[in-house]
Amino acid sequence: MAGSTIGTQFRVTTWGESHGKALGAVIDGCPAGLELSEEDIQVYLDRRKPGQSRFTTARGEGDAVEILSGVFEGATTGTPISVMVRNQDQHSKDYSDIAHVYRPGHADYTFMEKYGFRDYRGGGRSSGRETIGRVAAGAIAGKILETLGISIFTYTKSIGDIAISKVDVDAMDSNALCMPDAEAAKKAEAYLEECMNKQDSAGGVIECVVQGLPAGLGEPVFEKLDAELAKAMLSIGAVKGFEMGDGFAATRGNGSTNNDAFVSDGESVAKATNHSGGVLGGMSDGSDLVFRVAVKPTPSISQTQRTVNEEGENVEIEIHGRHDPIIVPRAVVVVECMAAITLVNALYANQSSRLEWLQDFYNKQE
Repeated sequence: MAGSTIGTQFRVTTWGESHGKALGAVIDGCPAGLELSEEDIQVYLDRRKPGQSRFTTARGEGDAVEILSGVFEGATTGTPISVMVRNQDQHSKDYSDIAHVYRPGHADYTFMEKYGFRDYRGGGRSSGRETIGRVAAGAIAGKILETLGISIFTYTKSIGDIAISKVDVDAMDSNALCMPDAEAAKKAEAYLEECMNKQDSAGGVIECVVQGLPAGLGEPVFEKLDAELAKAMLSIGAVKGFEMGDGFAATRGNGSTNNDAFVSDGESVAKATNHSGGVLGGMSDGSDLVFRVAVKPTPSISQTQRTVNEEGENVEIEIHGRHDPIIVPRAVVVVECMAAITLVNALYANQSSRLEWLQDFYNKQE
């Protein structure tokens, strides 16, 4: 199967299935000398693991990570890092009733058309558990960014039509929805309870803010920074939309209101506003990088739905088992990690942008 690798100089390949023995990733391109332990990665995986609230699947996975290679005496060696998380609580029998039926909103039909085969147990390779490898790799990328003074803050901006009106980090840490607004979180929880009572699900929007990026990351044509971020975000299974800065709202403005004026203090250039979301002409402009992704409602719901089976017959389906009524809270860390992977690649590529940077680097090694 092609398409399981992302990145160029910092390359991440994920592997494994929802109901297989394990899942993981191989990360190639991490420099030697980065302090790294399983605990560093586990912090990120704990943010996406199931069973943490009534708004997530009851699947009881500890998602304990094991580092198999690439680390010696607490630091990276520069060789490929392989990480693994073993599956412990698979209930494959939960899917036996739908083994030959295409679930609405899932990849069942398209996977079958492409390969002539599909793993019906939780979606196999198309399952949300595939993101375990992404998060493990993103934890490593995040540590690289930290050494450069670059930080990423990601949170739930809205659930259904309930949106936050402020950003309070403490409030985000005190609710299960990753919403940095206590009042909005309470309203969203009540809305989700209604959805669950109706055997339905909900979607939402995740916002990501990156601070400390230098200007000039990204390329002016095909590998624009915003294009690479869009590719990374849209590769996440449930993501159906991406926008930077003002995004689609920019279509309702004018050049006079959408342009960001440049200002200078005599030493550095900055912008008076940030409608662009931190990218101009495909390259970072030195201001905060701001983007949002739209996450669709969980497709696995218990309501009766119309569908078709593998014999082409019209049938009805009721999906049972353990499923998230909303994907958004657990996807917050996935978005953050995919951003980190993308940014590390952009930083690596930027090192060869100017001859004097290359000369300066090697002169210092003499």
